[in-house]
Amino acid sequence: MNLDSPHSSTTRPWQLPAAIAAALLVGFLITAMVSTEPWRAYLALITGALPDIRFDEVGGWQVRRLVRFGSVIEDAITLTFLGLSIAIPFRARQFSLGADGQMFLSALAAAAVSLAVGGPWYAVLPAAFIAALLTGFAWGFVPGWLKARYGANEIVTTLMLNLIAVQLYRLVITQWLRDPQAGFLVTPLLPAAAILPNLLPGTNVSVMLLLVPFVVAAGWLLFARTTVGYEIRSVGLAPAFARQVGMPVERAVMLSMALGGAFAAFAGLHVSNALLKRLPVDLTPGMGFEGLVVALLARNEPRAIPMAAFLYAYLRAGAQAMERTTDVSREVVLVIQAFIILFVVSERLLPIGLWDWLKRSARSLGSRIKVAR
Repeated sequence: MNLDSPHSSTTRPWQLPAAIAAALLVGFLITAMVSTEPWRAYLALITGALPDIRFDEVGGWQVRRLVRFGSVIEDAITLTFLGLSIAIPFRARQFSLGADGQMFLSALAAAAVSLAVGGPWYAVLPAAFIAALLTGFAWGFVPGWLKARYGANEIVTTLMLNLIAVQLYRLVITQWLRDPQAGFLVTPLLPAAAILPNLLPGTNVSVMLLLVPFVVAAGWLLFARTTVGYEIRSVGLAPAFARQVGMPVERAVMLSMALGGAFAAFAGLHVSNALLKRLPVDLTPGMGFEGLVVALLARNEPRAIPMAAFLYAYLRAGAQAMERTTDVSREVVLVIQAFIILFVVSERLLPIGLWDWLKRSARSLGSRIKVAR
């Protein structure tokens, strides 16, 4: 049994690029059917998120649309953390949908601690990090414990806990963290010491971007180099075997869900202390389900999640540019994303079958040539 990979032996490294290329081709055919200018619309989709670099004789080199590209990076950071929070329980065969609630409460904990703790950044930021991580871990542990102790379905419990988390988030902001001088329901601005510094001027791309490789590496090392990761992978691949050899199956289930919540906490901290710098009561739910899409695109491989997150964020920004500048609505991009997911998660993707057929044909042709000689 191969515990180093959650995929079947037929998975090949070029499967994701082949799936993306096939989905983009299908998307272009759909665009051609609904648009009078399909080439212009698709060009807007592919290049709309890129910065516009031009040379002007008066002003020299100028970079425009940097804010749009910055938003791609901002979304990719958040989606990377959410994708990891979904992929960790997946490896234990736990279909967790609780990233939304974990992110909401972690953002709330980080903001509350940032407002309560005074002092310099080296006192405030570590406290906010710890508060967010503990909150995400605890909220992820709850459905894991319910599954291990009572056999509760993790899909139902995580969805219900999402509702509880969102309402609890709104209650705390409305009753205790509301800024009385603001004209709407929102927390006070976080102190300057608690705000993560920006890397790109004019955007909200913060130092969290530098933290992404370390968090991804931690997720990979968890499975590749730790006993807990080995137990999680074993439970996911062969739960009956793991139980038979005496592995703590219940503990592995609880830890997979709790660790997923800890990874979602990074997304919550990114939202509160880097992107918004204060929390509104109407923070839009749904990012956790986009993290699910990212995890599926990356096939639950931590090292592939950042690229999948960037692809998803890039397509979304391109969709907005296409909708604003052409006669194609962004729903076409949703169709393309759906095709990408369908192609990626399919174990019998057409390019793989075609590849196997070509190999068999080549071997058969070689055998015939040898016989003829």
